[in-house]
Amino acid sequence: MRNPLLTASLLAAVFCVFCLGSSQPVQAQPSGPQVYTSRNFQVMTDLPAPEAKELLVRLETMIKLVAGYFGSPLRKPIRMYVVKDLNSWPPSELQKLEPSGIESIRQRGGLTVTLTREIRGGPKIDADAVVYATADHGTPQHEAVHAYCGITFGETGPVWYSEGMAEVGQYWRENDKGVNAHPGVIDYLKSREPKPLVEIIGSPLETTGDSWQNYAWRWAICHLLGTNENYNTRFKPLGMSLLTGGNATFESVYGTQIQEIDFEYRQFLKDVEPGYRSDLCSWDWKTQFKAIKAKPGALAKINAKQGWQSSRGFVEQGETYQVAVTGKWKLSKDGEDVSAAGDAQGQGKLIGIIFHDYALSEPFEIGESRTFTASESGKLYLRCGDRWGELGDNQGVLTVRVTATR
Repeated sequence: MRNPLLTASLLAAVFCVFCLGSSQPVQAQPSGPQVYTSRNFQVMTDLPAPEAKELLVRLETMIKLVAGYFGSPLRKPIRMYVVKDLNSWPPSELQKLEPSGIESIRQRGGLTVTLTREIRGGPKIDADAVVYATADHGTPQHEAVHAYCGITFGETGPVWYSEGMAEVGQYWRENDKGVNAHPGVIDYLKSREPKPLVEIIGSPLETTGDSWQNYAWRWAICHLLGTNENYNTRFKPLGMSLLTGGNATFESVYGTQIQEIDFEYRQFLKDVEPGYRSDLCSWDWKTQFKAIKAKPGALAKINAKQGWQSSRGFVEQGETYQVAVTGKWKLSKDGEDVSAAGDAQGQGKLIGIIFHDYALSEPFEIGESRTFTASESGKLYLRCGDRWGELGDNQGVLTVRVTATR
């Protein structure tokens, strides 16, 4: 959740329950929660010891990725209360905790409380953060991202960025660019009409802690902007400005690309599944298209591991075109070579789609060598017919030539 300020005296009271510097679990009470420490975290929790230690591993892995992304190591450990069952916490311990944090846990959520202090003679900040989180659903990781931003920048940014990036952070995996969001989040996004970008980015009704559904939409746009190669180079500087009091806004950074972002956002929501790679499915907005003639036609190289790729040709509704393909590709690193006709199950077949005015036709099969009649006028795009979440391990490139039949 968005970080409220905490008074220095209350923060000191919160911190006193931790046995700082301990590398071993410390029994708070005979049947109560214990403190577990690692390089960047001090966690009091009632989780069983194996689960608590596994949580620390996940948190350390995540904070390494988050700190690497923002280019700033965590300056001090994050203090956390992670609760599986409040009934197992002695009243004497609960009395030391922030009431709003306990209430967030009762609601099966989380809260990060940050105290920032001004430093004389410069713009630097000194900040501490305390996390309260239920042990369920990745909440500790989500709140730890807020804590990192609070300690590092003294701010977590506007709601859409703050909560969206906290969701991105909890799903990050080392050396894995694919989608790792909870299956329930993916199912929800795919089963609803896309929420308009303006409602995610700029609506005054959007508030932290409002609903997991709103968090899902924020994750979707932050994941897309952060991984799609058309937008990721601008997304990090935008985020740094939002976190450090700069003047950049979504509109000032992406104003000339809003239409393209909206199209790719909607396409992402339609196709997303576990393993989906936005970097591989980034849309080609730069290639020039020409009307396809009988000679020489349009020639393109189509990579098996990428999404829709430009054929370089513009087709006319009702016109018939000939497609000639050379080369092989694989549907996995160690898979067998297959042609544009695909394997025995039809996977790996060359397929096409027509783009016109930020809308797509229905996909259609092309295969190894055949003719097709354009269902509408527009730019022809091609790809390997594999599941969206399984493109990353494909290999090979086909050479495709499309010519007009008259």
